[in-house]
Amino acid sequence: MKSNPLREGLGMEQSVEPCILVIFGASGDLTHRKLVPALFNLTRQGMLPNGFSVLGVARSPLSLDQFRERMKEGIAQDAGMVGSGSDLWQSFAQGLFYLQADPHLEESYEKIKKTLEQIDGERGTQSRRVFYLALPPSSYNAVVQSLGKSGLAKEDRGESEWVRIIIEKPFGRDLESAQQLNRTIHEVFREDQIYRIDHYLGKETVQNILVLRLANGIFEPIWNRRYIDSIQITAAETLGVENRGAYYEEAGLLRDMMQNHLLQLLCLTAMEPPVAFDADAVRDEKVKVLRAIRPFTPAAAAQFAVRGQYGPGSLLGRPVAGYRDEPGVSPESQMETYAALRLSIDNWRWAGVPFFLRSGKRLPKQVTEVAVRFKEPPHLLFGPSASTLLESNFLVLRIQPDEGIALKFEAKLPGQGMNLRPVIMDFRYGSSFGEEVPTAYENLLLDCMQGDATLFTRSDEVECAWGLISPILEVWKEGVTPVQSYEAGSWGPVIADELIGKDERQWRRL
Repeated sequence: MKSNPLREGLGMEQSVEPCILVIFGASGDLTHRKLVPALFNLTRQGMLPNGFSVLGVARSPLSLDQFRERMKEGIAQDAGMVGSGSDLWQSFAQGLFYLQADPHLEESYEKIKKTLEQIDGERGTQSRRVFYLALPPSSYNAVVQSLGKSGLAKEDRGESEWVRIIIEKPFGRDLESAQQLNRTIHEVFREDQIYRIDHYLGKETVQNILVLRLANGIFEPIWNRRYIDSIQITAAETLGVENRGAYYEEAGLLRDMMQNHLLQLLCLTAMEPPVAFDADAVRDEKVKVLRAIRPFTPAAAAQFAVRGQYGPGSLLGRPVAGYRDEPGVSPESQMETYAALRLSIDNWRWAGVPFFLRSGKRLPKQVTEVAVRFKEPPHLLFGPSASTLLESNFLVLRIQPDEGIALKFEAKLPGQGMNLRPVIMDFRYGSSFGEEVPTAYENLLLDCMQGDATLFTRSDEVECAWGLISPILEVWKEGVTPVQSYEAGSWGPVIADELIGKDERQWRRL
């Protein structure tokens, strides 16, 4: 069986027991595009046991055959999946079940309970269940409460039984709503049963941040303010809001990307070494980082937080519409599709080291990375021409695409004279290991079924993140800092360059 990469080599591998994954909202895109292909791939690799089952629950009037065919189409569309018409598919499909039921109605849960008992008897899953809320966030409270009232959340049938719940982002809209949602969930589930999923944490390179730092003696001694000048974390997308204009009008980029994905990358980059590679120890250190970030006062939010919105432009050789022309978007919308922040971590390791975070839609390139810029040498020996051309050393962790790690440093050109040129040592997962890189959902679903919560967010972690972001949202809501327009296909509003320019630095050219 596969182990969590953080635990690999530590003798901490775990197996998966036969269980049922109950997906609420199973007729939606997430299920057939991401979840079931991930589960099929795990089965193809021999990582799921015989008897593993999926129960899809949704209001759509689908027959069992129709549901299975829809899941098969999702698997076939995934470029990494093969053999959807094989004996393996036939075996996998026998564990797929569907129940037409409205998860908002309490009477639906009696039908769900009877169906689960039937699957337990047929497949030997012994009341081990994972409930996956692939639903709009507005549905979370009602579904959790119904799971509690129906008794489906209880673990009282023996030591072999367990019940867990996976909750998709966004977990709340601000600090107050996140706290309220946590209270509701804790009335039904213990914290160790709750798995708040952020698919970024399932990516191989994200997990490799800790391995790079803590399994190599050359990096951790210089991973501090003495040697690091600044850190940039970027999540750039070429896509616009597509058909999610109505959702984006409610959410915006700060909620959609910064509060979860980018802050998680910051935590793994900045955290202290945990005392052990287990869920509580790792998440304890992440929470310490969030608590050490200097809070945003209204004045600081106006000075160190930038928001932008893409207008019409050209991308990849074709014209694209502006955000306000997208379906479901107000013509006067002030919602951001780009955000940049400057953060300070007030602790001994990072005092004085600025962290720059940026994310946006309709940017020139699809790329997510963490770039660590090291300080320049204290004394330059190679003359004024070399001094002016000398570039900073960067260690870049590429999250997507082309997952890998690159180190940029200076080297001498062959020939007479002391001519320097930057060179890059580049490690790529795909070519270096010659193995298929598992998707984020493969890693996270397997970890949940194994009971490993290391790569999932804890309640206090979520609330700390919202506590940092909510003051910025309040300032933006009041219109103190108006949204800045940027051309689609550019790298964002000019004011973002001014933000990083205040520290006499500039954004990396990607």
